[in-house]
Amino acid sequence: MADAAVTPNAGRTAWARNLAAPVRDFLSTETGSAIVVLAGAVAALLWANSPWRDSYESLWSTNLSIRLGGGSVSADLRHWVNEGLMTFFFLVVGLEAKRELDMGELRERRRLAIPVFAAIGGMIVPVAIYLAFNAGGAGGGGWGAAMSTDTAFALGTLALLTPRGATRLRVFLLTLAVVDDLGALLVIATAYTTHVSLAALAVAIALFALLVALRYAPAWRRQASLMVGVALWVAMFKSGIDPIIAGLAVGLVTSAYPPSREDLERATALTRSFREQPTPELARSAQLGVLSAISPNERLQYGLHPWTSYVVVPLFALANAGIHITGGLLADASTSPITLGVLLAYVLGKPLGILGASWLASRRALHGARPALSWPSLAGGGAIAGVGFTVSLLISSLAFHGERLGEAKLGVLAAAVVAPLLAWVAFQLAGRLPRELRARQMASTLGDILDLADDVDPDRDHVRGPREAHVTLIEYGDFECPYCGQAEVVVRELRAAVDVVERKVAPDVAQVIRG
Repeated sequence: MADAAVTPNAGRTAWARNLAAPVRDFLSTETGSAIVVLAGAVAALLWANSPWRDSYESLWSTNLSIRLGGGSVSADLRHWVNEGLMTFFFLVVGLEAKRELDMGELRERRRLAIPVFAAIGGMIVPVAIYLAFNAGGAGGGGWGAAMSTDTAFALGTLALLTPRGATRLRVFLLTLAVVDDLGALLVIATAYTTHVSLAALAVAIALFALLVALRYAPAWRRQASLMVGVALWVAMFKSGIDPIIAGLAVGLVTSAYPPSREDLERATALTRSFREQPTPELARSAQLGVLSAISPNERLQYGLHPWTSYVVVPLFALANAGIHITGGLLADASTSPITLGVLLAYVLGKPLGILGASWLASRRALHGARPALSWPSLAGGGAIAGVGFTVSLLISSLAFHGERLGEAKLGVLAAAVVAPLLAWVAFQLAGRLPRELRARQMASTLGDILDLADDVDPDRDHVRGPREAHVTLIEYGDFECPYCGQAEVVVRELRAAVDVVERKVAPDVAQVIRG
């Protein structure tokens, strides 16, 4: 049998790779869902321009009421999607942000600075461009529609343009999109909320505090948390503030942590008991034991994310992307400051804001951190961030009505087409840069987080080569493991490649690699 190909571990231990698995799953789901979201948007456009276009608005304006005793919650179907189902989308966004802060790349807080500054710059500059077209005019109030990146579309576009890697760029875009969503929800709560019921808001705050306290309840936490979460959403709805904020807040306080050794050993013991005596009771115990070893954050994310990616967001696109396009609307949009403001805010403002803020945040004079990405990669990522859809359409529906809403939606859809094209051009130009220049760009970036069980001890470990070398390789092996023998060939080739970098490119280009 032919030897199996050995895949390098890219400097990560098994523990580190297992920690990164939820991020890979998240990115994979978002990437695949982009196609489904696009299908929902296309279906909405076809429906809104078909002979049955009247049924489109008729369906989504249908009122749905839920009544319990003397109280009720009433809204049309479009608002149930935008304010009800989208709460789960922002819950997943909050869960992922919390997981990244506690367990992911952002647990090293210095890595948080550049993505956060980039996200802030990527909101301020687009809003400034939009207001340059609309300040003082009829569209001035819609500035919030020009600031937020769509996570699913951005990651889906990145997968199409860079199918063989760009993991750091994916994490950067994910972090940027989370900060974008936080900013957008803050804008919705402050700028697009006309009436606030202080009594309902006080009830919502009390319910949120109760929900946080339930983390320490000895039993029935899941059932109680579900009921309190529903009550929190209703209180936010009654307060006049968009209740999707509740989803993000709950996600940000849901614990994320790696499984403890005790929990893993208990799950192993329960599984062993079921194997020895396969009864329904022991099967249930083993299942609960395995689930309890995983943090509530990851359990919720694993269960909800496929639904939000493949059902909630596509349904949102179907409910909001439908525009009845006429010659008059296209003619008006071609000169409309609303359409032009949204389009240029995304395709120019986003990359300029992200690049400019990243440059400022990385300046040594300001004690900035080294960037995790090369500047050519960051330029391509900034262009991809110009894909706005979900939150942009959501704010457009709050800020505009009638023909102005159609013009804003056309600007959002046009940006979703133009931004990926600009990103493709940016990546093509980056690929044509001289190899030495690209190597120097990579050498100036921040290294990966290394999760070694123990630090290297020169007095204990076998060390080969000069200790002052620019490149350090740490090799783990077992003389009884056949795969370690296969890996030896790869390690030998890697050492040879490092020697080439040291001799032919430049000593300062060599990065410290541990793997």
